[in-house]
Amino acid sequence: MKQVNILITFILGCLLFFIAETNGQAISNDDYEGAKQAPNILVLIADDWGYPNAGAYGDNVVQTPNFDRIAKQGVLFTNAFTTPSCSPSRASLLTGQWPHQLEEGVHLKGFLNKEFPNYVELLAKQGYATGLSKKGWGPGKYQLGGYEHNPAGPTYPNFETFFENKSTDQPFCFWFGSHDPHRPYEKDSGIKSGRSAADVQVPAFLPDNSVVRGDILDYYHEIERFDHDVGEILAILEAAGELDNTLIVVTGDNGMPFPRAKANLYDTGTHIPLAISWPARIKPAQLRADFVSFVDLAPTFLASAGIQVPDAMTGTNLLSLMTGGKDVVKRDKMFVERERHAYVREGNVGYPSRGIRTKDFLYIRNFRSDRWPAGDPEIGTRRFGDIDKSPTKDYMMIHKDDPEIAPFFERAFMKRPAEELYDLTVDPDQLTNVVGEKQYAAVRKQLSHELNRWMQETNDPRLNNGGDYLEDYPYQ
Repeated sequence: MKQVNILITFILGCLLFFIAETNGQAISNDDYEGAKQAPNILVLIADDWGYPNAGAYGDNVVQTPNFDRIAKQGVLFTNAFTTPSCSPSRASLLTGQWPHQLEEGVHLKGFLNKEFPNYVELLAKQGYATGLSKKGWGPGKYQLGGYEHNPAGPTYPNFETFFENKSTDQPFCFWFGSHDPHRPYEKDSGIKSGRSAADVQVPAFLPDNSVVRGDILDYYHEIERFDHDVGEILAILEAAGELDNTLIVVTGDNGMPFPRAKANLYDTGTHIPLAISWPARIKPAQLRADFVSFVDLAPTFLASAGIQVPDAMTGTNLLSLMTGGKDVVKRDKMFVERERHAYVREGNVGYPSRGIRTKDFLYIRNFRSDRWPAGDPEIGTRRFGDIDKSPTKDYMMIHKDDPEIAPFFERAFMKRPAEELYDLTVDPDQLTNVVGEKQYAAVRKQLSHELNRWMQETNDPRLNNGGDYLEDYPYQ
């Protein structure tokens, strides 16, 4: 039902957009033949913005007109996934590799070694002007990886300054990394902005009460602030006549900062909004359910610029998928992973997990299930510290023994088994682990086998329950 609602919302929006943009005139296929010059590459990335919190996905409370615009003039992806932790997620975006392939780059607050090919660096070598504003790759110490500046590019105060200072005939590669909607939030900012708590649809993994509803509205308020910034950048491009030949990506780096979301391998941590446009090449109003990942973006950017994709990049170039090419590789699954997020366990160990997500199932393997997934209950002042401090977290911890709250607390804070399996056909919110049920034995075996094969193909250190050396990497 959710997918149907997204489809209806998207089609209606695209129809109105299409009429407005073309003044009712038909567009020929000739208008989508290859761009005559190298495209600009623009990445607009929010911090902790999860799926499906955008108007284009049918969320009627949060207002995201600029994300919706990019979705309508290009491709809206409904199955985009990434790592549920910002530094490794952004490292994958830059390098086109899985976090476990990036040595110290697998963790939050590590570093990204310059030996791994980075699309920003490769575009700069081909004459692109490169830059970033606000949050690039991180948090971490990029200097330890051999970089003189952030791996996402040299820092500028804003996009306008960067754009005004580059050569007019020079293609650009720019990364705008908003700090929104990362916590902390201004309490009740959502309500003060005119939103009604009664309109919020509380996700099934969270308790439904006024505290949580208000917290979600504050999260929505910061999404809208990010979307406003996106609009300002688009206006600059449009005024300069650069919009048509700019490949634009609008996305978030991991799920929403709530219990059982960010830093977890459930969809609430790994499923992200993603819209991509390039009017000179990509036809508008595409809604795609193909499984895609951050590892696919770097190869896509390089291929779009006519640059050979390095063999080290294990992601897939999405250009043919978006332009209707013949050499399209369609996926029926996606892999997700996590290692150490924050310093929240004795000995600074992580919670290593891997997962495989198909249309109908999510299978997760927790390699160190004796540990606390959300962090130790007591470690200094950071109790369950992989969950960001918030009114929702505080409420759930205070009321953990209340019969109505206890199941939510159990799923978000307590220890988990070595394997988890969720049947999305009957449990789309991934609340009931069916891994031990006899009727799912064949599915579990198949997904476990496919996960092993992926880990072997990508040289995952956790294959065969190894990889503890990853936790020796420092937390900078």
